[in-house]
Parts: sequence; structure tokens; C-alpha cells
Amino acid sequence: MKKVRWTSSVAGLALAVLTLPSTGAAQGASDEHSKIRAGHALIEKAGLELNLKGKNPSLVGLGSYIVNAQSDCNGCHGNPTFAPGGDPHLGQPEVTDVNGYLIGGNPFLFGPDLLPRNLTPNGAGRPAGFTLERFVETIRTGKDLKFRVPHVPSDQNDLLQIMPWPVFKNMSDRELAAIYEFLSTLPCKDPTLTGRCN
Repeated sequence: MKKVRWTSSVAGLALAVLTLPSTGAAQGASDEHSKIRAGHALIEKAGLELNLKGKNPSLVGLGSYIVNAQSDCNGCHGNPTFAPGGDPHLGQPEVTDVNGYLIGGNPFLFGPDLLPRNLTPNGAGRPAGFTLERFVETIRTGKDLKFRVPHVPSDQNDLLQIMPWPVFKNMSDRELAAIYEFLSTLPCKDPTLTGRCN
């Protein structure tokens, strides 16, 4: 572990940072720290068991916050979203169904062929089976890199139709990396028995 020596220049820098006026950048850093803390609290509240080995805890917390508080990814990709007796839409105390968390496959009412994808990592630890680069490409462009039916608007230009990528594409590189880092900590789930967890 690399140690940092406390020198007068380090002390001066620390003092300068602590006495900065409230600027947008300083508030942004503070806001991110609160999102990271909230993201970890959401993991605990949901009862998710994560594999944090080799992961960046700050990115995991930020990713959890974006996935669970800002974007409600489980609202579409969960199957089911809530555990029996834990659906807040029915006035029940919210309880996440950890077995159905982000596993996809629950058909949308307006298109039985439009299935949310399984976002849990595959056996290689890649969320939805994607490298970070392909994950970012999907979010930034909306391309269906798995080329699953229906092919809309055409076979040559196959775009995700329900996924709100036109909004999510505006996230920063750090935010997308945080989502990917969080998703990569989840256990692999294979509800369709495709062998993806091998």
C-alpha cells in the first residue's frame, strides 16, 4: 500500500481545499459523495449481495444511486420488481425481489416481443454480457448490439425501442462507468437457462 507523507505542501493543499468558497464544482463533489452514500444505503435496504472484490466502492455506490434512485432500472428490468407483499404501488412497505433484480424477460404490455434484457453479469463478470466499451456504445447510440427482434426501424438500423437511451446517452462517462461497475458486482442470474453464468 502506497503511503502519503504529510508535508507542508500537502497540508497547504488540504487547507486550501477545505477553505474553498462554495462553487458549483465544490457542490458537485459534495453532491456526488451524498449520492455514493445513498447508493450504498439503497444496496443495503434492498438486501442485495454484491461481489465487491476488485471494485471501486465509490463507483459502486454512485452506480447504485443512478440505477436505483435516478433511473429505476429495476422497474423495467426486474422480473418481478417487488417481493410478494412488498409492492409500494399497493400500499405495502417496499421490498425488492432480489431474485428478480435486473434479470429482464418481463414482456411489456404494448409489445410481447419487446423484452427487457438481463443486466446481471455473465459468467465472465460482464453486465448484460458487454464490455464497458460496448455497454457505453449501447447507451450512447441505442444500437441493439445483440440484434434481437423486432428490428426497428429496420434490419440495417436496429435500435432499442423501449430503453430510454435518448435520455441516458447524456450521462457523463463517469456516470456510465459507475453504472457498469455497480452492475458488475451483482450475481449472475440465468432465468432462461442459457448457460450464461458458466
